[in-house]
Amino acid sequence: MARATGEGTTAIERLVRHVLGDPDSEPMTDELAAWLASSRRFRAFAEAHRDKIRKKLRGATEAEARLDVRAELRVAHLLLSDRRIELAFEAYGSTKGGPDFTVTVRGERSFNLEVTRPRPAPDTAGYGGPLLAKLRQLPPSAPNAVLVAIEGDTADAFAVAAVSRALRARAAEKDEAFFASRALDGTRGFNERFLRLGAVLVWCEGASGDARASSWTNRSARIAVPERALRACVSGLRTG
Repeated sequence: MARATGEGTTAIERLVRHVLGDPDSEPMTDELAAWLASSRRFRAFAEAHRDKIRKKLRGATEAEARLDVRAELRVAHLLLSDRRIELAFEAYGSTKGGPDFTVTVRGERSFNLEVTRPRPAPDTAGYGGPLLAKLRQLPPSAPNAVLVAIEGDTADAFAVAAVSRALRARAAEKDEAFFASRALDGTRGFNERFLRLGAVLVWCEGASGDARASSWTNRSARIAVPERALRACVSGLRTG
């Protein structure tokens, strides 16, 4: 592990070692140390949730699973760059399968945010499955959003509106087998869960400027994600 310099060096090293175990054999070591050094707010977040982060990383035994956790931490780092934003981590408990974050933007109602990294290439058919899987983790009595972290050079590569139309068309056609195979109670289960989804954020870390993040709002959602809060999150994801 490359030694950081300046105030808080020892605390950062201890925190990195706590969550990663043996930092010398962990590819994420220098990156995580840099995020902690660059943001006092992210460092405070990581300290407060150090055991949860450690547990997540210990459970992520495959490379793709560790990249999932990396995406969650990077999203937290970016969102906390905005002092209006506060984050709670796994507020519903890790064993209950709830959303990753509860986001509070000053002056707005809090909302839940679940982060996902789809494995397939960015196309309508490929993203339908991962998005459906996340619907099961959205509580019924709060605003909810899903953040899709994609690779490439623009967040527009994930056409959320097209994905939504494709899924709703399957539901209208009563394609029960499609939804049942994705652990939903057929089309009825999809329709009920889809109404819990207030918005989808798309984040493309490799892009720059406005192409780095975008949002889509589900106008049929029972509980809307506050627009001002959504804009603040998009702005945060475009930094860094």
